[in-house]
Amino acid sequence: MPTNDTDNAAPALVHVDHLIFEGALAEQNAWCVSYDSETLPEQRPAFVPLALWREHSNDAELAPLLLSDTELTPALGQELLSVPAVAIDFPAFTDGRGYSLARLLRERYGFTGELRAVGDVLVDQLNYMERCGFNAMALRDDQEPEVALRALKAFSVRYQSDVDVRSALFERRLATTE
Repeated sequence: MPTNDTDNAAPALVHVDHLIFEGALAEQNAWCVSYDSETLPEQRPAFVPLALWREHSNDAELAPLLLSDTELTPALGQELLSVPAVAIDFPAFTDGRGYSLARLLRERYGFTGELRAVGDVLVDQLNYMERCGFNAMALRDDQEPEVALRALKAFSVRYQSDVDVRSALFERRLATTE
């Protein structure tokens, strides 16, 4: 649970021009993000903390928000397969635990729905987020969407493997010479 001023703050709606979905600016964004772990937000649809979502899992207008310290157990991984969207919080751009959560959800548990990065999301992180399985990124308000789109296309070749390309560049090159 966050320990800063967001504990019981009003739900945050990401402006549509700050949401990137599937490599483009989103045409719409109805989802808000609520960090309040005790009260459901009035605005719907909403990403809410995991425990609150579990209490109201029959509400189709709610989806789980995973905080960076969430332990992604096999039971939780299986439970999340039934939801269309999951948000993962980045409380600070220096906190990389969200990348691990995303990669585990995609690779180990086979999650295929929307995986949205929320919180302190900067342009510099987008390429790495995409490589870890995020297909939606809610930029911090001070980030430029046009710059973000260019950043996503900045690299044409990636040396390491990622959730889409499972082999490293040297392995791909070796495979073409054999």
